[in-house]
Amino acid sequence: MIKRQGIIIYLHNLRQAKSLRKYGHVHYISRKMKYVVLYCNQEDVESVMKKVRQLSSVKRVVPSYRPFLKTTYENAKPDKAKEYDYKTGL
Repeated sequence: MIKRQGIIIYLHNLRQAKSLRKYGHVHYISRKMKYVVLYCNQEDVESVMKKVRQLSSVKRVVPSYRPFLKTTYENAKPDKAKEYDYKTGL
């Protein structure tokens, strides 16, 4: 499985949002806050960020740190109400 990482690109104007498709997969475009979430391969993140920063319509570029966060949680206690529902067989 290919590791992917998101890049958040803030724009001055949303007209150039479609042109970002050549750098990766455009996952989401926020019209209100004027940003684009772009996914690309994790090895290519630095080079894509460097290329996108040079565009005139880009305010700033921020990488997503989600691949580096730990998503397994320890000492998670189950909810008492859910535990009761499971015992009654609902």
